[in-house]
Amino acid sequence: MRKVEVILSLDIGALTSNERDTTKGWWTWLNEDASDNQIRLSREFNLVLSSTLAVALVFLFVSAVFGDALVDIIDDQDQNSSVRVPVWERNTLPYQTEGDFSVALELGPYKILPTENEWNSTHHFVEYTLPIEEGGAAPDDAVISLAVWRPNVPEGVTVPVIAEFGPYFQEASVETPTIEVPGTWLGQMIIDQILPHGFAFAQVSVSGTGRSNHCMDLMGNAEQLGNDAAVRWLAEQNWSNGAVGMIGKSYDGSTPWQAAMFGAEHDYLKTIVPISGLIGVKELMWRNGSSEARAPIMHNGVYGSYGIDGDEEDYQNICPDYILGPGTGVAAYMFGSEVAGDYWAERYFLERVLDNYQGSVYLIQGMHDWNVDPHMAVPTMNALKDAGIDAKGLFGQWDHDYPDRPVQLDDRSELGGRGGEAFPEMMRYDWMQDLLEWFDFYLRGVGEQPGLYVEIQSNQGSWRLEDRYPPSDTTEVSFDLGGSLVNVGGGTTVFPDASTGPVWQSEPLAEALYVAGTPRLHVDVTTATVGGQLYALLEECDESDNCIHIGHAIMDLRYHAGGDDIQTWTPLIQSLNAKMEFMPMDAEIAAGHTLRLSLLSTGEDYLPASTSSVVFVQEGEGSTLQLDTFTPADRRYFSPPECLHERCVNVV
Repeated sequence: MRKVEVILSLDIGALTSNERDTTKGWWTWLNEDASDNQIRLSREFNLVLSSTLAVALVFLFVSAVFGDALVDIIDDQDQNSSVRVPVWERNTLPYQTEGDFSVALELGPYKILPTENEWNSTHHFVEYTLPIEEGGAAPDDAVISLAVWRPNVPEGVTVPVIAEFGPYFQEASVETPTIEVPGTWLGQMIIDQILPHGFAFAQVSVSGTGRSNHCMDLMGNAEQLGNDAAVRWLAEQNWSNGAVGMIGKSYDGSTPWQAAMFGAEHDYLKTIVPISGLIGVKELMWRNGSSEARAPIMHNGVYGSYGIDGDEEDYQNICPDYILGPGTGVAAYMFGSEVAGDYWAERYFLERVLDNYQGSVYLIQGMHDWNVDPHMAVPTMNALKDAGIDAKGLFGQWDHDYPDRPVQLDDRSELGGRGGEAFPEMMRYDWMQDLLEWFDFYLRGVGEQPGLYVEIQSNQGSWRLEDRYPPSDTTEVSFDLGGSLVNVGGGTTVFPDASTGPVWQSEPLAEALYVAGTPRLHVDVTTATVGGQLYALLEECDESDNCIHIGHAIMDLRYHAGGDDIQTWTPLIQSLNAKMEFMPMDAEIAAGHTLRLSLLSTGEDYLPASTSSVVFVQEGEGSTLQLDTFTPADRRYFSPPECLHERCVNVV
């Protein structure tokens, strides 16, 4: 809606009877001057029209009714929302669908505020205090480096801030020469498209990176405190309206969770938009006790060099957690994460967000993300809703990407169940408009509240809406190993060689299966020693035995009961029921196709078990594959704006 206010100055005595009737109950009476028979009337118009046409029609209407009345039209361009429609109607709107990223439909009224540099930014250091035990720059020498871009608004007008926090600004390895330069991956698009609507934008270097001093803390307490200090600083500036939103992908999508932990005590953080971010560091690298290959070296091996640039402050990187990082990762792999003390607890964010956060969450996740797996978002979405937090989800079949980049989405989507079947339908050219509407409501209180549903895409490309995800109204379908899943090869023993293992397959399905959420594989096993690991691969195979990836699961059998506590048992004698959970998936499995389940000792991206063992699988009713299914007729499906980029139209 475009908001236009019309103010009339009328001579009471000159009004006709028709004009007098029109003013009754329809216009707001502002004031009356009895000395010269003058009145001033006001009325607001909400128009679904383009800017020029809206104003022109108001003039024509008022002139037709009131003749020569003095008319003053106040065009509230700042609150225009002329293209806001439900997601299922967006494909009727004129989105730009040929470019390399999405573009908002609404043009904001403000230009960027010029500054002394060519990027129109200003740089600032934010001082904050650290506990003395953090070492490095603690307690009083710690600073956070940030850059700000502002809209050129009238004097006295305050604006909210959208901020991206991360380790990549002014780091040579990612080609950002200085934090004052907008990030090409997201910052420039926000500055070009959302800032003109009355938003400031900020880029913030987390501790130990860029020009922020102290340690590269890998999301620990020092980093969390620095992020909170920067959010507070942005909210307290005299040009700020006190509302801050955070957005970012990957590491930059993890910092919003950190800031949200501080909750009601620091209620200036009104919304966060994590894109493939972490709810916890251990959760990134361990799944059911099994370790990713990068896990033991993540702290210092991957991010440690970010804090070292050859200047006199490099000594501040010798912090306790920086020293503990490598040993903590190796110890967790060898002996279980509980030996790490509070290193992992300090870096688990979700629980504190659920307990403390008062804002909203727009959660974005690639269902084929092999970098930050989708279990960061599923079932996190339902936990947010259960905690009373306004939460919306956008879950597409892309990899570690933004939802609106056709080149990247195409390059990283492969056929064979690796996202390729869902391209180009995964492209969301309405995403930047979606962000604008989200920030408008939650940072400025403008427009209608966005729909708090989950937009989920199946592995075959179809989009639909769910109130929750995983959905709550599914029907469980179970297949037992050795029964409805027939052993078709490999015996029933999983050897530690990681290359061979048993395979089970269903009969051709009588009807299509629509699977949502987190399937389970509960399997009875015995082991040769106290240890072992299982990797489960679920595939869909057609009549010609061409198979595509549907999902996978992994479990260190020391954690066979689920949770974080190591279990023990008597090898070769005591049977275990390993309660494996697949990575979240949304799959359409065609009628006539079969399900194939393979078990190995490890799979792609994961290390062999540190407690290697032969595993003997027991078929029967205690070993079942459990799928949560739904009926498509019970769902609302929709089609996003069609992608006309050359990568999309050339798809075979």
